[in-house]
Amino acid sequence: MGRPSSVLLIKLRHHGDVLLATPVARTLKACFPECQVDFLVYAETEKILQDNPDVRNVFIWHRAGRKWSRLKKNLRLFLDLRHRRYDCVIHLSDQMQGALLAKFLRPQQSIGIDYPKRRHFFWQTCFLKLAPLFPSNTRHSVEQNLATLTHLSLPLVKVENQDPHADHCRLIIHPEDRKYIHKRLQQIAITTPYLLIHPSARWFFKCWEEDRFAKVIEHFASLGWPILLTSGPSEPEQAMVRKILQEIHVPRVYSLAGQLTLKQLGAVIDQARLFIGVDSVPMHMAAALKKDVVALFGPSKVNEWHPWKTRCRLLKASDYGSSLDPDDVKTVTSERYLSAIPVSDVIKAIEEMLAQTTLPS
Repeated sequence: MGRPSSVLLIKLRHHGDVLLATPVARTLKACFPECQVDFLVYAETEKILQDNPDVRNVFIWHRAGRKWSRLKKNLRLFLDLRHRRYDCVIHLSDQMQGALLAKFLRPQQSIGIDYPKRRHFFWQTCFLKLAPLFPSNTRHSVEQNLATLTHLSLPLVKVENQDPHADHCRLIIHPEDRKYIHKRLQQIAITTPYLLIHPSARWFFKCWEEDRFAKVIEHFASLGWPILLTSGPSEPEQAMVRKILQEIHVPRVYSLAGQLTLKQLGAVIDQARLFIGVDSVPMHMAAALKKDVVALFGPSKVNEWHPWKTRCRLLKASDYGSSLDPDDVKTVTSERYLSAIPVSDVIKAIEEMLAQTTLPS
């Protein structure tokens, strides 16, 4: 295939997964500036791609509502995508619906990933090319996504010349969201650089204990740093922040937990001096925004999910003792697996990051 004029990227996963797929679009545009790049994602992750200059259209795969309603919507989606006659379809995850689209949209080129669990005849017939799957926990997820582009014979030297940051994630914050956050910070009297702590994650096994976060917060608030706490909108995440606040007895600690949209959260992260959190979507947002990051990891595949292309300090529970294998974790568990990480080491990591010069945005 020659120079593609249109490419459909399929990423039917969570917010962080979609954000970590944005370098694929950025690399395509750096190499083929005239190429039109579209994304197909789930509805809840659409905002991650909003205002991204590398992306022309964002399409939604419907999975909510009644069965027949979903079928009709997805059939209309298929006909719309078929009408667009993509030169190339790249499926960046392992769902069968993405493979079916790659087959029946009939692009000139279709690329998937060689997942061991999908090594059967049907999966292989859905794609003209399969990118290798890197061994578990050896390469970052961004690198795995970019590996699909090797089948397009991209002139990588040209990519680097055109955009040396083509392999960086891109998250665009709308000016209205920045204005809103500026107003909210004024309302809670934050007028100086602040530390942003996002202690929660969708899965609680990734979270540190509330009393430990409280000790870290009290330490830096006592030194004069304003501390801003955020969380996702779910009640368990907001309850985590409330529990932290109950254990804090110093001023200069504020909360916007559960009060912000995804992009407003991005805006408040972008204005912080330092992001402190766990393996979560906000951590990846902070990295995409080139913020300094202190990240706490439990039984996660650190080499696949660490903050990408930003200055950071990682504290891994596995460095302080035995740790559960990530593949053995039951995501619905209420257990915490980060207890071995000492409060003193987290404080030291934050101090080290604060001692460094702020990078230009």
